[in-house]
Amino acid sequence: MFEKFLGAGIAIAGIDVGESYGSPRGRALYSALYEHLVCAHNLAEKACLLARSRGGLMLYNWAIDHPMSVACIAGIYPVSNLVSYPGLAKASAAYETTESQLETARAVHNPIDRLDALAKARVPIFHIHGDDDQVVPLDANSAELAKRYRLIGGPMTLRIIEGQGHSMWHGWFQCQELVDFLIDRAHSSVA
Repeated sequence: MFEKFLGAGIAIAGIDVGESYGSPRGRALYSALYEHLVCAHNLAEKACLLARSRGGLMLYNWAIDHPMSVACIAGIYPVSNLVSYPGLAKASAAYETTESQLETARAVHNPIDRLDALAKARVPIFHIHGDDDQVVPLDANSAELAKRYRLIGGPMTLRIIEGQGHSMWHGWFQCQELVDFLIDRAHSSVA
């Protein structure tokens, strides 16, 4: 996958934000990376985001805060629902709050509860997710995100892979449809 991106002239970058679960502190680190890449390295102002597993929380929360800086979001079994994974009790430490306070603030921090900005900006989304994922359940994450996003007018494609779970199966990383989606959006965002 990365070889195909590089071959198409697409730069790849990331940052380790620790177990931040998309918290404001993690988002600030991601914003610093974005600013550095755009200002110091003259990369495109509209990023193509590739969210995998719990990285979905970070990338979705950052994208929702910066929808005009996002060309698209692709996901490989991404977490989009804090309630599902890691759960509010576990995530509350990263958010520097209590579980009940995080529950009250779901509309501010839980991606599936705050998709309006992405839909308004018409950010296209593409996910691949297995129907046997026991870690990041399809129904509570990608399927629920697709339902909610489409309901508010957001463009989303969800490919459900039968019999696959949360694994390092090669098909996740060789999905030509996902690769083509990202390459097409990357090229159209700079045209």
